[in-house]
Amino acid sequence: MAETAEMEAVRCHGPRDYRLERVPVPEPGPGEILLRSEAVGICGSDLKCFGGAPMFWGDETRTGYCQPPVTPGHEFVGRVAALDDDARERHGVDVGDRVAVEQIVPCEACAYCKAGQYWLCAPHDIFGFRQRTPGAMGEYMVVPAAARVHAFPADLPPSHAALAEPLSCSLHAVDRGEVGPDDVVVVAGAGPIGLGMVLGARRRRPRALVAIDLDPHRRTVAQQCGADVVLAPGDDVEPTILELTDGLGCDVYLDATGHPAGVTQGLQLLRKRGRFIEYGVFGQPVTTDWTVIGDGKELDIRGAHLGPNQWPTAIEMLSAGEVPAEAIVTHEFPIDRFDEAFETAGTPGKAIKVSVLPPGGQR
Repeated sequence: MAETAEMEAVRCHGPRDYRLERVPVPEPGPGEILLRSEAVGICGSDLKCFGGAPMFWGDETRTGYCQPPVTPGHEFVGRVAALDDDARERHGVDVGDRVAVEQIVPCEACAYCKAGQYWLCAPHDIFGFRQRTPGAMGEYMVVPAAARVHAFPADLPPSHAALAEPLSCSLHAVDRGEVGPDDVVVVAGAGPIGLGMVLGARRRRPRALVAIDLDPHRRTVAQQCGADVVLAPGDDVEPTILELTDGLGCDVYLDATGHPAGVTQGLQLLRKRGRFIEYGVFGQPVTTDWTVIGDGKELDIRGAHLGPNQWPTAIEMLSAGEVPAEAIVTHEFPIDRFDEAFETAGTPGKAIKVSVLPPGGQR
């Protein structure tokens, strides 16, 4: 009997219990792709899962989303290592091609998928959290037949190409905000998602674009991405916004903080009938005074989830050099130093985007 090929992969067994293990190389089934992973970005949701947030692990009020043991990683690019004719025809790629893969694997059968809203799929299998859709933090992974695969030019560093996932999310949030040329837009949080929001909003030429973040380096990068004004939360944020808007408040507030203070701040800064777009992933439930939403200002409160229909634009922006990827990707770690990667990503003020490089992405 032939010996089963093995590879190294990071395996999540529980909160703060992530291990580098030897596991079998997965075998693709009909219509599936065997992908050799090149780079995996660490997302804020990865950090909250690692840290034990109730939405991932459950508590007395909810069932957790994470199902260990599982290989994490949903922000990734890789090269096609093997596929059959069905996968080749379905996705339009071949062996050796670099691809980016959307973070959700839609079931194609639920009410949301049938309505074309695949990113809201009821089973909601996102790579890296559930056993049936293991992620990319290993040398190889299987891309299911139902996954959405996008060919990607091969001339970018892998960690830069992997920004397609967070950038697509940011572009969707901007779209949900209906940002236009007459708007004063505030982006709260200048991490990878917030910086992508600045980039996406700048493309729509708003009247003024403001970015808010605690970290001075992130504020500098926000300026590189196109922010007209950058502020720290401790600055005179509200007077500045009122001055920019003749005392009315901003038209659109895009929250990428994942912090309760970002919610309260947005409700204060918005004008009447303004648009609040929530993209942050919170570790705990958030409470606020809802009176201002209805009786006070008649606000539009909108959620944004994943990056539906934005991947071609995100890949185009990265390929064209519109994204200062070298400033956003601040750290790269080989897979055998994944623990340092998580520590770095989770230390305030230490990093913007941290990328883990399996053997296929190391230079």
